[in-house]
Amino acid sequence: MGMRLWKKFICLCFAIGFPVFLTGCPIVAQKKEPQGKVYYTFFDTVSTIYSYAGDDEGTFEENAAAAEDLLEAYHRRLDIYHEYSGMNNLCTVNKGAGGEAVEVDRETMDFLIYARELCEETGGTLNIMFGAVLRPWHDSRERAANDPGSAAIPSRDTLEEAVAHTGLELLELDEEACTVRITDPDARLDVGAIGKGYATEQAARLLEDMGAESYVLNIGGNIRIIGHKPDGSGWMTGIKDPFDHESAYAMYLELADTSCVTSGVYERYFEVAGERYHHIIDPDTLTPARYFASVSVITKDSGLADALSTALFCMPQAEGQALIDGLEDDVQVLWIALDGSQMYTDGIHPIDRDQDTK
Repeated sequence: MGMRLWKKFICLCFAIGFPVFLTGCPIVAQKKEPQGKVYYTFFDTVSTIYSYAGDDEGTFEENAAAAEDLLEAYHRRLDIYHEYSGMNNLCTVNKGAGGEAVEVDRETMDFLIYARELCEETGGTLNIMFGAVLRPWHDSRERAANDPGSAAIPSRDTLEEAVAHTGLELLELDEEACTVRITDPDARLDVGAIGKGYATEQAARLLEDMGAESYVLNIGGNIRIIGHKPDGSGWMTGIKDPFDHESAYAMYLELADTSCVTSGVYERYFEVAGERYHHIIDPDTLTPARYFASVSVITKDSGLADALSTALFCMPQAEGQALIDGLEDDVQVLWIALDGSQMYTDGIHPIDRDQDTK
């Protein structure tokens, strides 16, 4: 099944209510059907909001509407490709690179502060100023999708010229004035490694503040679970098999009150002369990272999980373990190597796939 057809099939699954999660984690069967809504506009992917709490219809509609509004707002704020009337977003900031500072709203500033901190914590492996390198790869992937016969990777000269415009110091944030300035006209923000997870976390926190329990958000594969099932248990959750990601799972876990995010070679890619080039670019080589087939991160904060799944994908397992050991948060990781072998942290407890799914 081709990539475009597979995406249509995924959308159909959601539309008719199949309990499937994208990228990393699926909800398994449960005794009572959940209430759910499907969205097709946030971050150019398919998203769902499910409640297993047995809410009355009015409560669920109110909660879902609040989360929808917040996700739509972050979709617009963090969009690097399109501007929107009446606001300055990250596309506006990128267009103004090399010029004057751009005023943004408080939520955008808070996001950029958080993202910059994670860039520093990962030693620059996660770099929101890496847009100058990521854009040629994005353009190559788009051209390959539109005309496979013309597929080609960016030239080495293009990439080496681009990397000169990726320093985090090129991003100036004035927290008090809520202004953002990119000092280099050739530098660009790209927040694809963290934006969706951050927005997912903000939506989950909003729902928690509204009293929601037993909710599951799946924002384009970024899973955030609010609380437990009504009986106090967790959800049986499958980590996709990166070598058979359309139908198989590499591991099953029981998860509750946490998030799960997977980065994998199968998510977005194109092929040139029979070789596959995925979308996660190693900042050291400027080419697709070749350490793992997938990395799954489980931790409470979906923004942190999103960022770490990308950063850990781009470093050896020992370096990744040292990174998470230095964090205050409880972070669990499953690394699946290119040969199919698995390494995982002590807090991960695989479940027999034949176990009763409750």
